[in-house]
Amino acid sequence: MPILNYEGDVIGVAQIINKINGETFFSREDEEVFKNYLTFCGIGITNAQLFEMSVEEFKRNQMLLKLARGIFEEQNNLDRLIQKIMLEAQDLLNCERCSVYLIDGAGESKDTTKYEKQLSVEGEKQVAKKAENEDIMFSKAFDLYANDRGNVQTPSQEVLAKSKNAEIARHVATTEQTLNIADLESDPIFGKGQVTEEDGFKTENILSMPVYNSDRKIIGVAQLINKKNRQPFNDSDSNVFEAFAIFCGLGIHNTQMYENACKLMAKQTVALEVLSYHATAQQEETDKLKNAVIPGSRDVQLMEYSFSDFDLSDDETLQGTVRMFLDLGVTKKFHVPYDVLCRWTCSVKKNYRPVTYHNWRHAFNVAQTMFTMLYTGKMRNLMNDLEMFALITACLCHDLDHRGTNNAFQSKVESPLAVLYGTSTMEHHHFDHCIMILNSAGNNIFEQLSPDDYKECLKIVESAILSTDLALYFKKRGGFQKLVDSGEKGFQEPEKKDLLRGMMMTACDVAAITKPWEIQREVAQLVAGEFFEQGDIEKTELNMAPVAMMDREKKDELPKMQVGFIDAICMPVYKLFATLDVNLKPLLDGCSNNRREWQALADEHESDIKSEHSKDGSKQNKQNKSSNNKLKGGTSSDKVKTKNQKNSEAIKDSSGKATQSKSKACCVL
Repeated sequence: MPILNYEGDVIGVAQIINKINGETFFSREDEEVFKNYLTFCGIGITNAQLFEMSVEEFKRNQMLLKLARGIFEEQNNLDRLIQKIMLEAQDLLNCERCSVYLIDGAGESKDTTKYEKQLSVEGEKQVAKKAENEDIMFSKAFDLYANDRGNVQTPSQEVLAKSKNAEIARHVATTEQTLNIADLESDPIFGKGQVTEEDGFKTENILSMPVYNSDRKIIGVAQLINKKNRQPFNDSDSNVFEAFAIFCGLGIHNTQMYENACKLMAKQTVALEVLSYHATAQQEETDKLKNAVIPGSRDVQLMEYSFSDFDLSDDETLQGTVRMFLDLGVTKKFHVPYDVLCRWTCSVKKNYRPVTYHNWRHAFNVAQTMFTMLYTGKMRNLMNDLEMFALITACLCHDLDHRGTNNAFQSKVESPLAVLYGTSTMEHHHFDHCIMILNSAGNNIFEQLSPDDYKECLKIVESAILSTDLALYFKKRGGFQKLVDSGEKGFQEPEKKDLLRGMMMTACDVAAITKPWEIQREVAQLVAGEFFEQGDIEKTELNMAPVAMMDREKKDELPKMQVGFIDAICMPVYKLFATLDVNLKPLLDGCSNNRREWQALADEHESDIKSEHSKDGSKQNKQNKSSNNKLKGGTSSDKVKTKNQKNSEAIKDSSGKATQSKSKACCVL
């Protein structure tokens, strides 16, 4: 009699044989009793099966969780990870052998036509013809035999080329389909030929499945071979193995990513070493500066607001830089070796690109203005020695590796710098480049500082360089103005001191606007030239309309734009410093003088435009008047002609005069 579950499905059959009470057959009553009994049997068997399944599922889940923990704990060594995966797989599915094959060039698309199956039916048999699979290559294979005490073997490429199991793995990698072969010898595709491996192991049944990474790209093949109970792998085994393969794929992918990241970091380290070597001044340059006679600061007017570098050679700018540091006393106070100071100075100069304006000369001029503000402007009374050391360093480094384009341009082209830094893009890059030079052998001018002073000095340098971003200047200027208006003179609190240093950096960065007019005008042309170069790139390469100050077609508006720049940025900061200390007033005076010069040029340009418009209007009126005369003359001629044909000569004369008048008008135009 059938045993039914609660849904009425047959789950078994029960038999009772030979009655023992002497009767020769089972009665209708026996059948009814047996039927009722089997109803409870069905319920009991179903519950037992469900319990058994839940216990088995619990064990499998626990094993998968254990596998997941192991996989994500072991991410720095692929070999150890694979070993752990294979040991767990053998315990999970109770098989004799486990293999994992990693595909060479994993993630690349595969040509699935390599295994085209040509099916022909002969009775109940299917014959499949497989094509060549030499395109599939395994970069590495791992093999674990249950009797090998957990030792994972790595077969050579020669062994893989002859292995039947590796051939099956290549097929799975190509088709990306799970393959479950119950009996290898009788399999129509792979049963032909030798089914025993070189080590004598005979494959009876095999479950082979592709392994994917997180992008669903195949990275390998996992195989389970020969269940220990000699039965083929069933659907339940396939389901468990699929879950196992998912964890396996994620673990392998993460480990490969980690290994790639380590390699990239190593490459980056090597690249930085190479760049550091080439970015560092050569010994000949260092020796030349080291052995040079350094002129006094007054000899080259380093303490003058009107200083100009136009007459100095590059070597003289290097000597001027060393002079500023010597006057600061850094070689004695902070024990900076003289050769290190010379090498660092040459290295900083070397790391400025030959762009039109934001080059080494600009950095040198900014540092000179800071030096002048500290000494001539008496700002050194508000700074300690470490702060002055850091500020001159920041000035010299504040535009390192400038590319001649601004932050907005970096964002427009989505440059790596913009991706890396986001805000204050170039300023962050300048500071990082400064750190790279300091970290280069023989270039660390801060090396002898105490740990606390070193940390404080770098903090000041970073804040100072970032302060040259005019976007930050506009945010900070209001706070600085409140302090100055309130009569602040000491600036002893850290926040106030940092704000003061930031405003000084801005004042120095735009100090070309305070120079004598001849110098200022020439520098303005350099700045405009660099801006126009960026505008040209935006037009030709980005197909974008540049802002007015970067549009070469609006170069005649330079004086007007300079006046706007002075009013918006320069005058406010120089007025505040003039209020703060009278010794800083020459900056404001120079700025005011140049504003008058630029305004005069702007007015002259405006006057020329108006005059041109007036001329054009006058010429137009002349043309109109001439045309009207011609029209009137033509009308009179018509009247005369109508009245008397004999006056034709007079009409011709009138026409001739009109034509002559028209010719004169054309000459004027």
